[in-house]
Amino acid sequence: LIMSPAMWKWTCLVSHLLLSTTVSPLGRQQPPHPKRSFITFSGDQAEGNFNHLVVDERTGHIYLGAVNRIYKLSSDLKVLVTHQTGPDEDNPKCYPPRIVQTCNEPLTPTNNINKMLLIDYKENRLIACGSLYQGICKLLRLDDLFKLGEPFHKKEHYLSGVNESGSVFGVIVSYSNMDDKLFIATAVDGKPEYFPTISSRKLTKNSEADGMFAYVFHDEFVASMIKIPSDTFTIIPDFDIYYIYGFSSGNFVYFLTLQPEMISPPGSTTKEQVYTSKLVRLCKEDTAFNSYVEVPIGCEKNGVEYRLLQAAYLSKAGAILARSLGVGPEDDVLFTVFSKGQKRKMKSLDESALCIFVLKKINDRIKDRLQSCYRGEGTLDLAWLKVKDIPCSSALLTIDDNFCGLDMNAPLGVSSMVRGLPIFTEDGDRMTSVIAYVYKNHSLAFVGTKSGKLKK
Repeated sequence: LIMSPAMWKWTCLVSHLLLSTTVSPLGRQQPPHPKRSFITFSGDQAEGNFNHLVVDERTGHIYLGAVNRIYKLSSDLKVLVTHQTGPDEDNPKCYPPRIVQTCNEPLTPTNNINKMLLIDYKENRLIACGSLYQGICKLLRLDDLFKLGEPFHKKEHYLSGVNESGSVFGVIVSYSNMDDKLFIATAVDGKPEYFPTISSRKLTKNSEADGMFAYVFHDEFVASMIKIPSDTFTIIPDFDIYYIYGFSSGNFVYFLTLQPEMISPPGSTTKEQVYTSKLVRLCKEDTAFNSYVEVPIGCEKNGVEYRLLQAAYLSKAGAILARSLGVGPEDDVLFTVFSKGQKRKMKSLDESALCIFVLKKINDRIKDRLQSCYRGEGTLDLAWLKVKDIPCSSALLTIDDNFCGLDMNAPLGVSSMVRGLPIFTEDGDRMTSVIAYVYKNHSLAFVGTKSGKLKK
């Protein structure tokens, strides 16, 4: 199978990898070609790393989020436009930022690390969020990266105080007859009073509108957000929810996460901290976030557990894979990469597995849990609510596939893990990224590794 040149460039760039071998049309692996050339792009080395990349599916143009720069590239990696985002005078302890009110902390030249890059197709603009000023976003015109807006006057304009590129994930939910929504998921870095870990925001048509990034709903008691209780940090001082991937499907928005948990190992009287991979689900239309449910996910092969999520990608099953999974070819499947164990988020082991989850089966498990909780069985069972072991409340109602919750039994956790289907393992060169798509009824997956290899 041969990819088109455009898909080839996109795959290489998304994975930040170069392929070291070529594949013949018959599938035989050939020796590396000594004169094979690759199209590459290098930014200003003094500015540091590239952080995020998105490709305009209509034009093939590439938008690259870097430290202090946003680049627009052609499909053959020629620079078309550059937009500077930093550095600027700032201090991470200024909240609200000094652009809103005077800050007594010393200000120093500070880099702007790109933390989120999204294409808003409906309004032909790029949403570029950085680390300066507690997470301010710019809205840039796709054509020339002209700044259309930069909301910073209200508290909800500051999306995240974390200064790392992998700390924020956004999903746009688009409508034909009303303003779109932006679901934002972020680590909070010990500041739950400032930042919700998940929220839904307004994406107004006018990039300079006062309501841009305002919560979809907010009153004295309820808002379109989930906040981690401050009591949680007394039990796990470094608690946070790290968001690896996000997407929308059907009536729901999903995020795949890593989060710490305290467990008691078998035969031990003391607890230890481990990391658990969980899928979080919310209804698109749930303004009060009563539909929040999270379910642990993982993978096992030959008695080895793979529990630390590294990467994920949503694709369709395709006719051939669908038959073996017992689903339809248009059903959504998640391609996921896990590393072995679940101990240390920042020091993952090299042993890793590529696993498949059928989204419908995860939703079925969530529906079962909702039904049992609304029968009054068990507790809400959320690690970050363990300080309050809240029992489920009984209510007589029918819970179907699209149930979006009530102002009870929420937020809710599923205790039993949903296990993925392991399809490939790698023991020496940890897999770190994955994309997948359907080609002539076959599902193809491309996996990037720690050492810079690309596996097809």
